[in-house]
Amino acid sequence: MKKQRVMFLLALMILSVIFACSSQSEPKNVIIIIGDGAGFNQLQAGSLYLYGDENALTPHKFPVKLAATTYSMSGAGYKPALVIENFDYLKEKCTDSAASGTALSTGSKTYNGAIGVDTLRQPLKHLFEVAEEKGKSTGVVTSVPLSHATPAAFVAHNENRGNYHEIAEEMIQRSAVDVIIGCGHPFYNDDNFPLPEPEYKYLSQTIWDAVKDGSAGGDADGDGQADPWTFIESRDDFQKLNEGEAPRRLIGIPQVASTLQANRTGADGQTEPFSPPFTDNVPTLAEMSLAAINVLDENPSGFYLMIEAGAIDWACHANNAPRLVEEVIDMEKAVQAVVDWIESSSSWEETLVVITADHETGYITGPASGPVEKAASEIEIVYQPLVNNGKGTMPGLEFHSGGHTNSLVPVYARGAGAQEFAEIASQTDPQRGSYLDNTDIPRVIKTFLE
Repeated sequence: MKKQRVMFLLALMILSVIFACSSQSEPKNVIIIIGDGAGFNQLQAGSLYLYGDENALTPHKFPVKLAATTYSMSGAGYKPALVIENFDYLKEKCTDSAASGTALSTGSKTYNGAIGVDTLRQPLKHLFEVAEEKGKSTGVVTSVPLSHATPAAFVAHNENRGNYHEIAEEMIQRSAVDVIIGCGHPFYNDDNFPLPEPEYKYLSQTIWDAVKDGSAGGDADGDGQADPWTFIESRDDFQKLNEGEAPRRLIGIPQVASTLQANRTGADGQTEPFSPPFTDNVPTLAEMSLAAINVLDENPSGFYLMIEAGAIDWACHANNAPRLVEEVIDMEKAVQAVVDWIESSSSWEETLVVITADHETGYITGPASGPVEKAASEIEIVYQPLVNNGKGTMPGLEFHSGGHTNSLVPVYARGAGAQEFAEIASQTDPQRGSYLDNTDIPRVIKTFLE
């Protein structure tokens, strides 16, 4: 009898261990944070300015640290040997945010400009659509227009990323997502000043009017009845929604045209971040993210959320280093807010956070990088590190492009199932270490929904 009892207790212990391991690898919540254009050096620039250390951002402290390739279907792949042989190699056949966003959302590569469709223009199934079928809530948050490439690539299906009105209509009227937050307000400019006449660039007047009067929104939960949106636009609205009672569905459009802060006036001649200061009446990415989580967390089955720090890309296209640093810091504060929420209101045992980029923008290196002539017939490719000039001082860096590159981008993961990414990162880069492809990220996450 005693032996049977011992065996019974031993069996219970084994089952509890198996259950614990299973629960750790199947997150209830998944939060994907994308720094648009944020390569390794973009994040280092922000870290150097904010902390005086190149690897002191919150993502740098995550246990899983990898890299990812970003090339699209028409790209040339990624070959580490060519990076050190040809300085211009990383500029060749680069992806755009539509193709890379679709890769991160569906696990499939496609052509540049494609939003959630394959090379034959046929719809691909989004990770969020799979999550919705499993009863989870979903949402997107971005610091750039809500119908821009990255948020669109997680929700919509369109053959051309420039079809903003069609994309916004699908996202707002025909998708099952529960939260959409992003810029594109037709009545304000980039400084939060009212326009003399509205500009319906990122959503049509018809959709805007429906959002404003509360009639927008299709059947999100499959019960045959429309599920309307609750609309907010002021910073005070977002701050109030950071906690407390939340609506069933939320659409938030801050009172700015294209970006939260990156396109405010004063960029010309700017040499330091936050000069001119941020516009006070515009929410931060952290405030918008917490509002989204407050809505999505009402679902006992969990949620999937994509948060995009989208204007890192815009600053790098402009080769504006101070605004790049501002945007990385805004992303860092959003990541900190997410981590704080997990540790106070959820747990790392039930929530997975993955932080990555859709591509690198600007080809940032340290000063004096590039081809260096060593002898009459010998050229050496030199990649210098960023220069640490101390906390609160701009680091030394230089841009080598006004566009995207095929550089490897960082992948940081923490929480339930995070180790799964490390286990499939089978390739190695001499500078960045283990790497996977961007399509591997949603493929791993989809296994949690099987």
